[in-house]
Amino acid sequence: MPYSEKQIKELEHIAKRIRYRIVQMISCAGSGHPGGSLSAADLVTALFFTSLRFDPKRPDWPDRDRFHMSKGHCCPLWYAVLAEAGYFPIDGLKSLRKLGSCFQGHPDRRTPGVEVPSGSLGQGLSVALGMSLAAKIDKKDYRVYCLLGDGEIQEGNIWEAAMASAHYACDNLCAILDYNGFQIDGRIKEVMSLEPLVDKWRAFGWHTIDIDGHNMQEILAAYDEAKTIKHKPAIIIAKTIKGKGVSFMENIVDFHGRAPTKEETEIALRELKD
Repeated sequence: MPYSEKQIKELEHIAKRIRYRIVQMISCAGSGHPGGSLSAADLVTALFFTSLRFDPKRPDWPDRDRFHMSKGHCCPLWYAVLAEAGYFPIDGLKSLRKLGSCFQGHPDRRTPGVEVPSGSLGQGLSVALGMSLAAKIDKKDYRVYCLLGDGEIQEGNIWEAAMASAHYACDNLCAILDYNGFQIDGRIKEVMSLEPLVDKWRAFGWHTIDIDGHNMQEILAAYDEAKTIKHKPAIIIAKTIKGKGVSFMENIVDFHGRAPTKEETEIALRELKD
């Protein structure tokens, strides 16, 4: 469906607010992963506020769509979106990574809205596949979305799950790849190149959608397209910028897993302020 300029602007406004909170949270914690949290903010914002079926007052609603963040180290993004969606008060986000907080450095089920713990890379697509098959067995119409990191898909388990998802014709499953080009050890293409990535997923039997992961119109169109695909899973391969939205973090591998200093935080928040 076409989206109005007003709808696009509102989503972009929410995504910017989400980025602001990501920086705040990680700065308060003194540790965390800003780069990949910021790069996927547009993707997750668009999903939650246009395409995902959920009820924050009933996190265990049986007919909800499922979202799983396989790259669990980027959970500040997930927490910020869940707070924006009304699962819990926004003020609680500042307890990120504090002892006893439900907002841990990798997500677990103490956090309302989190389906399954994650963070051990390479396992998330298998989890999403299980949810997808459960829906088919139970004759439920909910959809399953799984956010993957690009360094993560160097893991063999991802490709086993990819093969099985196509074999079982999991057309209720949509993977979202945050293709920002960096992992903790450096550039993806230098550590272990993924290309030709679109061709690989197609060869594994997936419907592939290649987009600019910061173009809200393209993101929304991709989610709409994924819902129309029958008899095979879909993957949205979204080209993004590591650290998107904060000028000095963009495409800088050091911010994969480093919190900004106090001075850097002040600059970042000024850039992200509405």
